[in-house]
Amino acid sequence: QAQGVAKLSRADLAACLATGGTGATTVAATMIAARLAGIAVFATGGIGGVHKGAETSFDISADLMELAQTPVTVVAAGAKAILDVPKTLEVLETQGVPVIAYGQDSFPAFWSAQSDLSAPLRIDSAAGIAKAHAMRRAMDLPGGQLVANPIPAEAEIPAAELAPVIAQAQAEADAQGIAGKAVTPFLLQRIFELTDGKSLEANIALVRNNARLAAGIARELAAL
Repeated sequence: QAQGVAKLSRADLAACLATGGTGATTVAATMIAARLAGIAVFATGGIGGVHKGAETSFDISADLMELAQTPVTVVAAGAKAILDVPKTLEVLETQGVPVIAYGQDSFPAFWSAQSDLSAPLRIDSAAGIAKAHAMRRAMDLPGGQLVANPIPAEAEIPAAELAPVIAQAQAEADAQGIAGKAVTPFLLQRIFELTDGKSLEANIALVRNNARLAAGIARELAAL
């Protein structure tokens, strides 16, 4: 690992490569790699975003700024549920990133299909999303698109069931002074433990679902 880096984003990807290191890519770093490889669409679980307490910590994922500048469509099940999702949507709006809910009006809540937040945009077909991607290129607009694809109903964990679990994990992270890049892995691990593994099962289901939609969008883009 270069300089102890394990989780790579825009700031440290080049340095890691230059020094022969290894690391796992964030959404931001994966977008950069996809652009360099000529890949227009990729699927992930959830994007990073604005962390709770960011008004004092300024802890905001580089994923949001990457979506504003790198022309890749990212299919995710929303932002990770451990984040401050309303603030995440505000930053995406400020950055001019299209946030498209697939097949529903509400912005999906990662492990839960629905939330009380409205998505800025809704498109109900892979073809429509592909056309929007192509139109941004034709208009010479920078950046990509975030496609928020709800987890299948049979795989979701209800938001009311998750809320106290997330709150407990966050309280433990605060008590232990965990900050920066270490926050997300800690919270996801604790939520896995507190849900007896249900969060991981839901993660697998939503990633497969996102890969299906991303493949459909890629096919439509190829046809265009």
